[in-house]
Amino acid sequence: MIEALTAGHLPARHGFFTRGGGVSVGLFGTLNCGPGSSDIPSAVAANRARVAAAMGVEADRLLTLHQVHSAEVVTATGPFAAGRPRADALVTDRPGLALGVLSADCQPVLLADAEAGVIGAAHAGWRGAKAGVLEAVLDAMERLGAQRGRTRAAIGPTIGPDAYEVGPEFRAAFAADDPDAARFFRPSRGDRHLFDLPGYSLGRLRAAGIAEARWMGHCTVSDPARFFSYRRATQAGDADYGRMVSVIRL
Repeated sequence: MIEALTAGHLPARHGFFTRGGGVSVGLFGTLNCGPGSSDIPSAVAANRARVAAAMGVEADRLLTLHQVHSAEVVTATGPFAAGRPRADALVTDRPGLALGVLSADCQPVLLADAEAGVIGAAHAGWRGAKAGVLEAVLDAMERLGAQRGRTRAAIGPTIGPDAYEVGPEFRAAFAADDPDAARFFRPSRGDRHLFDLPGYSLGRLRAAGIAEARWMGHCTVSDPARFFSYRRATQAGDADYGRMVSVIRL
């Protein structure tokens, strides 16, 4: 069966879908929702239709992006007529639209201001988080009438702080932007460090004035039965990997 994790503090219908309950096989088994993967397109479409049905919308109203690790945000008013925009976050105030982001280690972040009737969804890998995609999605939500002091956010399954080993140049790039970012790194082997990506993002969301933000605590790398993982697939020498989808709707 299709499986979706939920965050009790997030005041909108949503689901962080796991890899189970779809029709794909092999490396993509089974709920691969990534059109950019080398999976059979009809299988991806069938998986996305299952997710849309679980969220109570038609398949064309499950909106996802051509994600590029940016801070670009799209304001959605209806189904995309000209293909998926190149961006990494979506916002809307339109009931019946389901905003989705794809992930396989990067953070899916879902946001809602229930009083304003405004929602957002962001794909926040380290590049996007560092570039300001989380602050950008809050700005875009405010343009639709949301207030960040009422907005709540949940970070779904992502690479956890015990699995994200990085080199010294990675740490130096964060320190150059913000010396306080050093608190999200701890020593690992040799000159390498472990990076707390969800902790870093929670810090940025809270500094931006959000009402509440939490990471759900699920590490994609360490749970192959439930989650796809780019890092795990790369380390195994796999030719490709599946993508999970996280969805929010009014």
